[in-house]
Amino acid sequence: RAGAPGAHGCSWWAGGMLAPFCEGAQAEPAIVAHGRTAAAFWSEVTAVTQRGTLVVALQRDRGELDRFARRTGGHSRVNDLAALEPDLAAHGSALFFEGEAHLEPRRALADLTQALAARGVRIEQAEAAPDDIAGPVIDARGMAAGLPGLRAVRGEMLVLRAPDMRLSRPVRLLHPRHPLYIVPRGDGVFMLGATQVESADRRGVSARAMLELLSAAYALDARFAEAEVLETGADLRPAFADNVPRVVVRAGSSNHPVLHLNGLFRHGYLMAPALARQAAGYLTNGVKEDLVHAD
Repeated sequence: RAGAPGAHGCSWWAGGMLAPFCEGAQAEPAIVAHGRTAAAFWSEVTAVTQRGTLVVALQRDRGELDRFARRTGGHSRVNDLAALEPDLAAHGSALFFEGEAHLEPRRALADLTQALAARGVRIEQAEAAPDDIAGPVIDARGMAAGLPGLRAVRGEMLVLRAPDMRLSRPVRLLHPRHPLYIVPRGDGVFMLGATQVESADRRGVSARAMLELLSAAYALDARFAEAEVLETGADLRPAFADNVPRVVVRAGSSNHPVLHLNGLFRHGYLMAPALARQAAGYLTNGVKEDLVHAD
């Protein structure tokens, strides 16, 4: 184990968007269906901001907005952005996904850890293989689990301070090559993400990624040009071929079950509640739902 949540895990670098409808533009239907329950779960654990998501496009990329609208549901067309986000009024029309939400990942991890401790869960740091542990094991180690068919998808992000910018909800900028999302963290701080590269490279943020993210942010609003770069981060998202997470069940060396909760790709906070619920159902009652893969 790596101990308490921190920079060693890709959840630390996440955007924290609970946006099932937006993800539906590219994700499988299971992501949309299960992701719709995520905000309710997380609201019982940590602070969740439920102000929706805005999707915008530059004038030259207006066709991207129409294509995104056709591939997704749960949105309405907004022709006057000033009412929702005055600082983006110049972009004209947008798609508003009112039913979506977001959270602050690091606060959520801390609150979840505290909630577990309050329920008597003991967290220990030690080195152990799943087969060394007596009794049922839940393995949530991401790429370290070494599961067959699991691949790495590199993601890179930035955190900026732009005190002159005011955004109250996540904003997605559509672009044919460099799509961007910006998540407000409060006090003029914003998370920018995220690249998506089929690579197992764990180095820090590349110059190319930083240029792409900053250029897209500047295209959204020129005030980001004067922003202070507070933090950069990069890590590997574990993913299966269909980018849908799984509970992979196998028998341990002592014939106890080992449940691998893995493959959450870019849907960690969105899909973790559903994955955990199905794992618990299988472990306690033998119920095998759609995300459970057991022989």
